[in-house]
Amino acid sequence: MIQPERSTHLNTREVRRSGGFVLYWMQQAQRSEDNHALQYAIQQANRLKLPVVVYLGLVENYPGANLRHYDVMLRGLQETVAVLRSRGMECVLHHGDMLHGVTKAAKDAALVVVDGGYTRIQRQWRQQAAEALDCPLVQIESDVVVPVAHVSPKQEYAARTIRPKLHRLLGEFLLPMKYSDPAGTSLGMDIGLPVFPKTVEGLLSNLKVDRSIGPVAGFAPGSSAALSRLDDFVFTKLETYASDRNDPNLDATSGLSPYLHFGQISPLRVALAAHNSGAAGADAFTEELIVRRELAINYIYYNDSYDRFEALPQWARNTLAKHKHDPREYLYSEAQLLATDTHDPYWNAAQRQMMLTGHMHGYMRMYWGKKLLEWSPTPQAAFATAIRFNDAYHLDGRDPNGYTGVAWCFGLHDRPWKERSIFGTVRYMNDKGLRRKFDADAWVQKVAALEQ
Repeated sequence: MIQPERSTHLNTREVRRSGGFVLYWMQQAQRSEDNHALQYAIQQANRLKLPVVVYLGLVENYPGANLRHYDVMLRGLQETVAVLRSRGMECVLHHGDMLHGVTKAAKDAALVVVDGGYTRIQRQWRQQAAEALDCPLVQIESDVVVPVAHVSPKQEYAARTIRPKLHRLLGEFLLPMKYSDPAGTSLGMDIGLPVFPKTVEGLLSNLKVDRSIGPVAGFAPGSSAALSRLDDFVFTKLETYASDRNDPNLDATSGLSPYLHFGQISPLRVALAAHNSGAAGADAFTEELIVRRELAINYIYYNDSYDRFEALPQWARNTLAKHKHDPREYLYSEAQLLATDTHDPYWNAAQRQMMLTGHMHGYMRMYWGKKLLEWSPTPQAAFATAIRFNDAYHLDGRDPNGYTGVAWCFGLHDRPWKERSIFGTVRYMNDKGLRRKFDADAWVQKVAALEQ
């Protein structure tokens, strides 16, 4: 059974007794395995003796998204759809307005199940659908190990405040899933929407989206690639993760954040793999995967301004306002930043890595954001630039972790430090600190080799 804490009834409609199927609206958890929402839909369908139909909505105006992101999502879905069909579930696609597609797909459904999503647009979609549908809409959280509201009823101040709350609950939720398949098939069922195509090249070529930022060469999307990467990480890198993770030269991180972002792998599967490995670095990795990641989700769940400067803690806004007019030794335009035309070779390399690969090492992401604060005319301008670049270029952009990571550079989930120019009491970082941590010049050369 799915833990009841994962379940939220978004409206009070009665099950449509004349309904011909249970509809699973797959939006955030874009995978066939370790998917609590899918499993709940199957359980309800078997209880009602109905098949399961999977609905996929494709919108072209998702905030901050471009061809780079649609490429990863659609190629990952191509694999997921094939697996779902092998299990007897038809997958239909609506290309256009999300609410229109959901209501059309659910016209003859007994009930609708949707996975949990936390960004502003995801929550708006679910709320609008709950109001529009004339059958139940049940949300099942599958993008976290522990359901967000069950951990805390409020925005948490820092990792140290959410950590004990999460740890107390892990025994209830860090459990492998049990699976069942639908008793009946929906393959070939016509619900008035086209089926998801077997290949997505046509969809990708016809999308009317921003194409100025293209796909990342060499990145393999999808659940199979994610599971392969997880296995490689656990067996070759997790043992030394605690000591090696902050050195970009060592390639010691999991590389799973894009797959987690698109829901192509479950955080529960990743957490269990680390927990059961016995590796020395498992605790340090679990801190990042569960405590830090779910702190980020807590932040955007309880703070609707999460991608705006106004979301920062009051002390951070006050100290940055106090130093807003401090002289800046360097000021760079957005064009200069995009051209990596700054005096700082380490920041330039971080920016190039992001633009080329859709990824930036976590330690460098902190440095990158701090320098934007230092080189922008105002803290507000720096924050907006960081959000815009993060969303546009990172494969895991437009994500709770990304929004929280940017806000951390401006004081979120941190404390006041020694006061200095521009930063006030917000934590400062400089290139000397990089060189103390690792061979920063060797890393610059490593990034430069990506362009050759």
